[in-house]
Amino acid sequence: MRNFIEEVKSGKVLISDGAWGTFLYEKGLSSDECPELWNLTHRDKVLEIAESYIEAGSDMILTNSFGASPYKLKRYGLDDRTYEINKTAAEISREAAGDDHFVLGSIGPTGAILMMGDISEEELLNGFAIQAKALAEGGADAICVETMSDIAEAVSAVKAAKSVCDLPVVCTFTFEKTVNNDYRTMMGVTPAQMAVELKNAGASVIGSNCGNGFDQMIEIVKEIRSVEKELPVLVHANAGKPVFQEGKTVYLETPDSMAHKLNLLIESGANIIGGCCGTTPRHIEAFVNKIKK
Repeated sequence: MRNFIEEVKSGKVLISDGAWGTFLYEKGLSSDECPELWNLTHRDKVLEIAESYIEAGSDMILTNSFGASPYKLKRYGLDDRTYEINKTAAEISREAAGDDHFVLGSIGPTGAILMMGDISEEELLNGFAIQAKALAEGGADAICVETMSDIAEAVSAVKAAKSVCDLPVVCTFTFEKTVNNDYRTMMGVTPAQMAVELKNAGASVIGSNCGNGFDQMIEIVKEIRSVEKELPVLVHANAGKPVFQEGKTVYLETPDSMAHKLNLLIESGANIIGGCCGTTPRHIEAFVNKIKK
């Protein structure tokens, strides 16, 4: 097995995977179902998604565990199955990845706001710790805390993961451009603030995912690099900004149009590049072909 951090720091640009949720719905997931329960009830279909990204050329894939915190699973009456769901998620991606690709165990935000008293700090830490331990024991090579907007929650997730396993922790935030033409999360955090806080918390890789296409991600990575020169940066970009057409949310960036901008994203300082909403194995394949050239 290769070492994830050694590979990231080798100087090569690595390609991650793309969207998962879209494929789950295409395969029959209904809007009132728990996506992560499919690890137990529709393992073969989750495996097909993971395998599709490996076949497209991804160096790494995530796990179907984004919303598998006890806090979120409680809505479905599944909080007592947190460990089982997360461990199985990692096992599925591990099966698809084999020994020559990496698995990043996905941990998303709880949706609870710490400062509003929705959840206690102890409950938050314990929930993230259960997830991280299960993902590590299921075969993940790193923990990926993603789509964060609040520093306190992100730091809790990073510290919880580091307390229960020795895997490197990736952490990415989601930013939006404000009326003042800068980037902030919904909680007011800037890319520069994120970089400083996450490094202090012990994250091994930082970055941004969701909310933006490559054009905006280039600007976000440049801001991260203005304060942080050493830590590797991961970007999981949407296929452009979403638009609403005929009652549906549509992403207009094609595989070729995104791949055309890949060099600019690399030049801005990104080390790992993949996709989020609207991206498919075809997008990932286009990225891989561009890197090879």
